[in-house]
Amino acid sequence: MVTSQLFFLTSPISHIAVDLLWNGAPETRAIIDSMQPKIPIAAITDEFSPDLETSLDAMVEIGMTGAELRLLWGKNIMDLTADELAKAKELLDARNLQVISIASPILKCVLPGAPDVDTRFQHDVFAFKHTFDDQPRLAEHAFKIAHLFGAKIIRVFSFWRTVQPEKCFDGVVKSLDQLCRSAAAEGLIIGLENENACNIATASETKSVLDVLSHPNLKVVWDPANCLISGENPFPDGYRLLPPARVGHVHIKDCHVEGHTPVWGPVGTRTIDWKGQIAALKADGYPGYISLETHWPGPGGNKYEASWISGWNLRGLASM
Repeated sequence: MVTSQLFFLTSPISHIAVDLLWNGAPETRAIIDSMQPKIPIAAITDEFSPDLETSLDAMVEIGMTGAELRLLWGKNIMDLTADELAKAKELLDARNLQVISIASPILKCVLPGAPDVDTRFQHDVFAFKHTFDDQPRLAEHAFKIAHLFGAKIIRVFSFWRTVQPEKCFDGVVKSLDQLCRSAAAEGLIIGLENENACNIATASETKSVLDVLSHPNLKVVWDPANCLISGENPFPDGYRLLPPARVGHVHIKDCHVEGHTPVWGPVGTRTIDWKGQIAALKADGYPGYISLETHWPGPGGNKYEASWISGWNLRGLASM
């Protein structure tokens, strides 16, 4: 399927507006064929649709070769039945899509004994509600899911952000240390996402964790938009604080900030210097994927259209 929505398509040559009507026009085909990503691209599947098959078909047509699993058929990946997991694997395998990350909500909960939670931040739970005491069991389950799909990265967080996040640092480090030790025995990577609603939100805060925890299987899920929302310039300033070898995965979405509130838009059209960020990743020899996490609600509130547009913009940016 190709939409008639007008959007900004980033080609290796220039930014051009394209009304992408799939009618076999040679000039349209030439534009698409020229957009060959130099860094592989992927998406969190539910950013397109809660229906996995609908999402995967769109991702393949855009040229994505990887998938992140978070919500499938309206259920969190951690809560799917064995039959549902098997069905998901069948659909992914049929399209030769590699599962690159289990986008789990591990450590997206309240840290016991911490200061009060900062209520300014929206808590996105994605159909998942568990407490601190559930975390060891959830981690073990996430490892099993990762092995089933052949994924190497388990995405985790740093507990809901409090009014004094610095007082949570030791608790965050202790929990991450335990996760890394357990994951190492399984041959898996713990990917810490900098999340604006959690205690480790900026590149500066992320660097502080990396400085303390030298586990080779602790990597960063680098999210420049989350860094921007948290008040830090993500590129070049924030990114340059991170050791390139410890960036294990990258999320792409785009916004500008009004007050403390993000206003989302199509990838490549807002505040973040994605051209510069992607060029830096290539220069640093980044070996992973850039994965779409759209967030923009889309034209007329159509999230599928939002991800379709942003997915093509991502393909263009990654091809430059």
